[in-house]
Amino acid sequence: MEARSGRTVRDLRRENRTAVLRRLYFDGPLSRFSLGPATGLSSGSVSNVVAELVADGLVEEAGSVDSAGGRPRTLLRVSPAGGSMIGVDVGETRIRIELFDLALTELARVERPLAAAGPREHDPYEVSVVVDHIRAGIAEVLATAGVPAGRLLGVGVGVPGIVEHTAQDGTVVHGQTVGWDAVPLERLLREAVELPPEVPFCIDNGAKTLGQAEMWFGAGRGAGNAVFVLFGSGVGACVVTEDMGPGRAVEWGHLTVRVRGRRCRCGARGCLEAYAGAEALLERWREAGGNPPPGANQETALAALLAAAYPEGAEAGGGAEDGLGPETGSVAGGDPEAAAAAVLEETAEYLGAGFADLINLFQPDRILVGGWAGLQLGTRFLDRVKEYAAANALRFPASRASIGLGTLGPDAVTIGAAIQPLADFFARGGRRPEARPETPAPDWQSAVRNRTGS
Repeated sequence: MEARSGRTVRDLRRENRTAVLRRLYFDGPLSRFSLGPATGLSSGSVSNVVAELVADGLVEEAGSVDSAGGRPRTLLRVSPAGGSMIGVDVGETRIRIELFDLALTELARVERPLAAAGPREHDPYEVSVVVDHIRAGIAEVLATAGVPAGRLLGVGVGVPGIVEHTAQDGTVVHGQTVGWDAVPLERLLREAVELPPEVPFCIDNGAKTLGQAEMWFGAGRGAGNAVFVLFGSGVGACVVTEDMGPGRAVEWGHLTVRVRGRRCRCGARGCLEAYAGAEALLERWREAGGNPPPGANQETALAALLAAAYPEGAEAGGGAEDGLGPETGSVAGGDPEAAAAAVLEETAEYLGAGFADLINLFQPDRILVGGWAGLQLGTRFLDRVKEYAAANALRFPASRASIGLGTLGPDAVTIGAAIQPLADFFARGGRRPEARPETPAPDWQSAVRNRTGS
């Protein structure tokens, strides 16, 4: 049966289920009475949909609330046990795998070191190592939590680089800075990981998954137009223009900020990432005479830089008037504390110019910073970045944009990765993906192959 709009009754039922699930998930617990105006559905439609979702184990009662002069109204919520999702953060120093229930309560986690300390120009990712870490990590979190693989709504994966969706290999990753050239990651994971074929892999850029998480559950809630910056070994960004929109990853770290400047990991010169990513920041500190702990990973080395730059009781940053900006080309040497402070000040100016570009291009309500390096540098460093951003951006859009830190911490990428299959699940009305039966190819394809010998 088809409705006048071209949608079938099945389509309308799916849309009604989606509307109820989303409202309960983001605004619940709610009563059946409240769900009507919240979703635009009639009381009869709400009752029918709720009955279906309760029968499916997706919605449950969550107490009651007094009504005006009548019987108490039963509150409803999405059942945390209604399904599970896995989020994977393929970072540049480690891989984090987390298993969540529908309420995003962490059920189990695994972290596996990935990159050695120091620059990695000659040590790109081994794809087989990454795939093996993900395969073993998925198996471990499922076993730890005692969750059967068939209960999974999907596996979300956040990766560095540009993501392409292809018909033949699924998601393909172009990670130039980590040595990945058109890696068919979805196909490789499907072949390596023992999961039912109907459990999807949802792979996307890590900055995009971070933005999705902060927009849904963190500091981005309520923003109409936001930019989320992922500041780790490198830098990336995601632009979100709708509350429930998926966002768009942008290769912000590879904007040219200095012609014929430092060599970037991507091979070009003068990229923002060559000055502002944690890996480049630490390299510049070493060049200026800094001494990170021997054998330290990037996180430990950055902590040492901060300790040197900001001794107990000292103020952060010195300001552009101190002559430490990029145009001088000077980074103090000899004095470890002065060298660390100078490198951070120079980095703040480059990042401020990069933020100004984001403000001028996208005119966001908010710019929010996440990633392990951004969170470690914290508000004190970010205050200097904001000053440089205001100095370089157009006044009107800069006056409307707030700049701050994300609120979801180091797990933002894995949370955002996990909610990719959750978003798809809601879009299907809370129905699990079905395995697609294999259908024979049309006769003409066989005839063409026989003629061409392919």
